[in-house]
Amino acid sequence: MKVLVTSPAFNQQSANMSKCRALLEKEAEEVVYNPYGRTLSKEEVSEIWEGADAIIAGVEVYDAEFLARAPKTLKVISRYGTGYEAIDVKAAGEQGILITNTPGVNAPAVADLTLGLMIGAARRMPAMDRKMREGEWKRHVGVGLSGKTLGILGLGAIGKEVALRAKGFSMNLLAYDPYIDKKFAIENNIQVCSLDEIFKQSDFITLHLPVTKDTERIINAENLAKMKPDAFLVNAARGKLVDEQALYQALVNGKLAGAGLDVFEQEPLAKSPLFELDNVAVLPHLGGHTQQAEELMAKLTIENTIAVLNNKHCANIVNQQYLK
Repeated sequence: MKVLVTSPAFNQQSANMSKCRALLEKEAEEVVYNPYGRTLSKEEVSEIWEGADAIIAGVEVYDAEFLARAPKTLKVISRYGTGYEAIDVKAAGEQGILITNTPGVNAPAVADLTLGLMIGAARRMPAMDRKMREGEWKRHVGVGLSGKTLGILGLGAIGKEVALRAKGFSMNLLAYDPYIDKKFAIENNIQVCSLDEIFKQSDFITLHLPVTKDTERIINAENLAKMKPDAFLVNAARGKLVDEQALYQALVNGKLAGAGLDVFEQEPLAKSPLFELDNVAVLPHLGGHTQQAEELMAKLTIENTIAVLNNKHCANIVNQQYLK
């Protein structure tokens, strides 16, 4: 079997990733790795996917038009990560191509970063760091987390991990999720709320929702206007959840105190008006990138791939319903 690995994570020369590559190479007759060490374009993928039985994918796009050109040998696209919105799962299923992901394994890492972004934005840590390096000793009176209200949009694996950490900061917890885990909410003293209540009551709002037709740009001018002017927004989920222009306007016009952003609508992103603001902490999509999380995601991605290719049970198929 031939496995094409387009995810650049597998190009890392760490001991953990070396072990994962060895595991994959033991199972597959031929493994082709990403030759550029970055997200590939459709054209670059198509240059190396001939004869592939499986693709271990990064965040590159597999839309219906592109999938129609896929090799007839292709049986599975195994996403290194949780999100799969860059893949047309329906079109893939109709072609008999299974899509898998790695749910939950990076939740602790993303939750850690979320709390870091909350503190970083509330205390303006990136801006203070930059000013000190420029020779300026200037303090900013920030905001503490203790006693503040945190609104969690999306109480899935990551949202739950965030809630558990926020409890340690003595925060009051609110949550919205269309498929809320009521038992978890009750056990952890989390108040289940509507979206409007979250926007109006929260001092901090953190996003952990998938991108759907209902959630895309859920952070828009209308909903930002409902938030407290001294509130903070954190997004370590998906860039398309936020209207970045509306967020910028809210921040520069004093309608929002600050933001912590690990994801953006276009990635990689080299330039943005948001980068110019001292009340914004920005990171290059680091959420799941810890040594522990990367090894767990890589192992599960490989396990998903091998299970499908060997016609064994795989619990992480996301498009079974579209198979013909």
